[in-house]
Amino acid sequence: MAGTDLLQGTLDMMVLKTLALEPMHGYAIARRIAQMSGDVLKVEEGSLYPALYRLEERGWVAAEWGVSENNRRAKFYRLTKAGRKELEAATVNWAKLAVAVSKVMETA
Repeated sequence: MAGTDLLQGTLDMMVLKTLALEPMHGYAIARRIAQMSGDVLKVEEGSLYPALYRLEERGWVAAEWGVSENNRRAKFYRLTKAGRKELEAATVNWAKLAVAVSKVMETA
């Protein structure tokens, strides 16, 4: 798996996980990922919106226009049934990958 594939897949998984909590607009998704990671992970617009479009194309998220907490028009994304299934699979795969990477990093 190439580095960019790993990063892209990781971002997709984090977006799906974030949307599993509740529907959100893009800025709120980025903010939540930053908060949940202790401000270690910062998702830039240039990465987030292509990921959201990709997830929408795959049928894992659905979007509709609404009004944000700032009273501005925003596109809200929600996880679909297919997205929940993908999140479950991605979570299992991530756990396996995390163990494998840890084993490599622990090798003397």
